[in-house]
Amino acid sequence: MRILVLGAGALGGYFGGRLLEAGADVAFLVRPRRRAQLERDGIAIESPYGALRRPVPLVSPGEAAPGWDVVLLACKAYDLEDAIAAVRPAVDARTAVLPVLNGVSHIEALQRAFGAERVLGGIAKIQATLAPDGTVRHLNDWRYLTFGEMDGRMSPRVEALAQAASGTKGMVAAAVPDIAFRLWEKLVHLGTSAVCTVLMRANVGEIVRAPGGAALLLRVLERNAAISAFHGHRMRDAFMAEYRAVFSDPASAYSASILRDMEAGGRIEADHILGFLLDAARRAGVPDELHEAAFLHAKAYEQRRDAGRLPAAP
Repeated sequence: MRILVLGAGALGGYFGGRLLEAGADVAFLVRPRRRAQLERDGIAIESPYGALRRPVPLVSPGEAAPGWDVVLLACKAYDLEDAIAAVRPAVDARTAVLPVLNGVSHIEALQRAFGAERVLGGIAKIQATLAPDGTVRHLNDWRYLTFGEMDGRMSPRVEALAQAASGTKGMVAAAVPDIAFRLWEKLVHLGTSAVCTVLMRANVGEIVRAPGGAALLLRVLERNAAISAFHGHRMRDAFMAEYRAVFSDPASAYSASILRDMEAGGRIEADHILGFLLDAARRAGVPDELHEAAFLHAKAYEQRRDAGRLPAAP
């Protein structure tokens, strides 16, 4: 199986490296600065499941050509348009496009670009970071890549991809028949964390320890579950029980990546997560004042960032 990975950051670098380790035919489509780093040092992974360092095949923007079974998109949502343009020359009738972005709205964008029959759904569960020297540092035991056909079929191509990833302990890959539901399931808990941690500029435990904090988190969780149910994906009782506990834990350090990006002064997925949930709440008739406040907070942050008015780092 031939797999083209867009980018070699924390997520793309980790899963692409592990697919190489498992024996798949993998290349990375990367920008010049990352290409120079990879040409010099190869892909480098530090992980509880074993270190990996090896040369890797590389493709530069403008060099992409057809002939791939899978294109793995591991970009941020705000880079989606550029990602589509970069991989378009590599996508032909045999290619499955596998995005592992947060949220669900990217699925429709990719289907418009490439055709519904070429787009899979995917979820990555991993904690990793890209160090300044280009090393991918895997931080815990999460190493899960879950994917499937959006129409629920267990097709030969998703089964082949799961088989291609089975040759390494550093990765747990699963083809599933309900990826559309799982994308919404992730959005319900990620959206709860995003709305609340952005509004409060604090992690879950810090919010819970504040007066009324747990009630706020649980209110947003219930509203996100109602949004999902309206859109055809009712959350399971076990899921709700699990995340009621997560969002009531005073010791939790859980926060959304959008908050970490804001705190670092970076670009954020405001439209893709918070804006999407706000629109979905309004369509569902779910009270939306908390979603609206979080979205406005994030968009105001973007205005300050664009104007160069963020506080200087200490």
